[in-house]
Amino acid sequence: MVAFFEMIGGPALAFIGIALAVGLCCIGSAKGTGMVGEAATGVISVTPEHFTKCMILQALPGTQGLYGLAAGFFGLFAMGFFTGGVGPFSGVAFGDLGVAAGMSILFSCVPVMLGGLLSAIAQGRVAAASINIVAKKPDDYMKGVIMCGIVEFYAILSLVGTILMLMNVK
Repeated sequence: MVAFFEMIGGPALAFIGIALAVGLCCIGSAKGTGMVGEAATGVISVTPEHFTKCMILQALPGTQGLYGLAAGFFGLFAMGFFTGGVGPFSGVAFGDLGVAAGMSILFSCVPVMLGGLLSAIAQGRVAAASINIVAKKPDDYMKGVIMCGIVEFYAILSLVGTILMLMNVK
């Protein structure tokens, strides 16, 4: 097992973590926005004037995909991918990124991987349920947006956790 990790090296492990962070967050966002879109189409077919309110609710679970992308950029930055080959936090050249640093980047991406995936799906469920507010009391749709914002808070916390860990990769 050790030989395998030495063979693929630190950069490969770091790329795996970054790819999973971006990919899982985007999968969660796609699932969440899809659920809300399904719920919204019924309301829009009857009352098309509520399209904007439904679209706002649908966009909310999509932010986790952006958080995954931001974490991916921070991970690449920690690797030294954008800075001429030297990581600004670690001071290690990109090609010389060791297995330990690669594993650190991979595991630093875990909070946003899981937080982004699961919170996007949960937020999609809350937003889909909030479509009922638009259908029955359209002027109160901001209550649904606020409920979605509570779920969003935990996605933000997972992103912050990932960024803080990436800033300490040595």
